[in-house]
Amino acid sequence: MPVSIAAMILLSALLHPLWNALLKRDQRPEGAFIGFVAFLMVLSGGHALIAGYDLLQIKRIWHLVLFSWGGQMLYGTALVHTLRHGDLSAYYPIVRSSPLFIVAAGVLFLDQAYTWPLLAGIALVLVGAFAIQSRRGVRLLDNPATLGIAVLAMCGTGIYSIVDARAMQVVEPPVFFFWVELLNLPSYILIFRLVFGRTPGGHGLFQWVKSPWRYMGIGVIGYTSYLMILLAYGAGADVAAVTSVRQASIPFSVLLGGLWLKEGHMGRRLWASVLLSAGIIVIVFAE
Repeated sequence: MPVSIAAMILLSALLHPLWNALLKRDQRPEGAFIGFVAFLMVLSGGHALIAGYDLLQIKRIWHLVLFSWGGQMLYGTALVHTLRHGDLSAYYPIVRSSPLFIVAAGVLFLDQAYTWPLLAGIALVLVGAFAIQSRRGVRLLDNPATLGIAVLAMCGTGIYSIVDARAMQVVEPPVFFFWVELLNLPSYILIFRLVFGRTPGGHGLFQWVKSPWRYMGIGVIGYTSYLMILLAYGAGADVAAVTSVRQASIPFSVLLGGLWLKEGHMGRRLWASVLLSAGIIVIVFAE
């Protein structure tokens, strides 16, 4: 992987936990997320129009838009269930293990071949990611249903990652981004109404309209983060390698939690971060 592409992915990984933390600190995170998705749609559509891209060229790959949307809905719905019914430290590493799905799908269905050094780097990243977030006394098999839902969330991430990488060989990133978010917005509104019922209620999902500038800022951070990933795909970067390097967002989020939210276990998580970082270095130099 070219160092310039790796640097772009690492910057994306740095931004990812930042917008996540800003949404989680909101009094109504479900409504904040709706505002976030709305501004992603506005930003991507505006970017496409300013750059002179034809939004209607998406008709060439409508099937990929639908697959990406389906993967994101599977991921989002399963993640909400996992966070409501399971321990975050036990199941979030499962959710973030999409490189395993991508490698398996590539070998079984897409005739993809991976070098042993690249696979070793991916393995180091995943082991480091698990070690960072694991906690004593938490067992995966205590709740097999939630474990299965977490695996579905991981598969959803893998599906839309593979599809997004293929779409970037046909259309420009803002064009694809706009149409996927156009489908995501009403879908997430419906899902959150079904999941949360009358809490926070319909008005709670749109409180962000009263103070839109804050959510516009969060949207800019999120859009910049994922735009870099799409650009990396467009440059031909391997999707399994990209999703593995993106795991760098985990130690960034741990550092953010320790310094900002005063979370503990920083010593153990530090050495695990070193292991994850070593895996990223192997991936960068394996291709």
